[in-house]
Amino acid sequence: MKLDRRSVLGGMAMLSAAGCAIVPAEDAAVRARRLYARATVINGNLVAPLDDTGPLDAETAAQVRASGLTAAKVTIGGPGTETRAEVRESIAGYAKAVEMSDGLYRKITRVADIDAAKAAGQIGLIFSFEAAEMLEGDLDAIDAFRALDVMVMGLSYNRNTPFASGVMSSEPTGLTPLGRQAVERMNACGVTLDVSHSDEASSLSAVAASSRPVTITHAGCAAVHAHPRNKSDRLMKALADKGGVMGLYELSYLTTPGQPTLEVYMAHLLHALSVCGEDHVGIGSDALLTPFDTSPESMAQWDASIAARREAAVAAPGEGPPPFVIGLNQPDRMVVIAEALMKRGYSDRAVEKVLGLNFRRVFAETWRV
Repeated sequence: MKLDRRSVLGGMAMLSAAGCAIVPAEDAAVRARRLYARATVINGNLVAPLDDTGPLDAETAAQVRASGLTAAKVTIGGPGTETRAEVRESIAGYAKAVEMSDGLYRKITRVADIDAAKAAGQIGLIFSFEAAEMLEGDLDAIDAFRALDVMVMGLSYNRNTPFASGVMSSEPTGLTPLGRQAVERMNACGVTLDVSHSDEASSLSAVAASSRPVTITHAGCAAVHAHPRNKSDRLMKALADKGGVMGLYELSYLTTPGQPTLEVYMAHLLHALSVCGEDHVGIGSDALLTPFDTSPESMAQWDASIAARREAAVAAPGEGPPPFVIGLNQPDRMVVIAEALMKRGYSDRAVEKVLGLNFRRVFAETWRV
């Protein structure tokens, strides 16, 4: 059974304001490749190719290795459309796929595993939930799934749950009393809280209620482009003030309908750095690890998946274009981002934080019990 599925799901003025000098492209490219080779590179949300029947084919495995990733968070359970029992089966399938990967992947259950993956040339996979329907409003389910190595969890996807409102909720509740208990339970049992799909009120309340840093693993900036899935400066600042990290995604929500460009992506990334600071921004592509296939056959499958999401009422406005930024549709997308930051005058240390050190820090602070 193939497990490469998932229900997927600025410019010069900013540079002047940030006081960044333009660096020659050739120098930036060389520096970026050199830094990327030694950096801890963590993507906050990716779809990795997996197979629980045996190792990946040689071509796909080579693409995974070429990514240069140290680790990536992978979503299990989709947008809340799997039952608790189905999710348990999915977790088992993902775990088996890691075991069958012939050492390509390593399951991450502690920060030391991230460092070990880097040393061994493996790609670490961090099991996560974006949704919360599989918890069924049961606080004990948080502990049970944490025991199955689900390291990151959300309170809601685009719809309401017993814990919180989703970004597409027509009757928002905010963070509920049970949701506050869920935040406390996640803090206590070593789960990283991710409010990527929770609405503004729920997210602000969750950040305030949490005793540990909170993440927005994949989103965009509402100040750059208004969209329900993009986050306000107020929320981004509150998240950073509590030590959290926001990862920038590659979805069509970054711009008006159409395929976002690298220039558009950088406008969001630079804005996040301006609002949050270099210690609180990362990359959460919400894309395929391997290049998205834009052939007619692949696009037909993609369009069918979007139609299914709309039918299930979990889609957000503007869904349709495939999940990639023009210029980043490649396994080593994050080195391209590193080079783009260096061209704008960001230091090696700042770029290294964005590439993964910020996520590593938050995982270290939230996974300890």
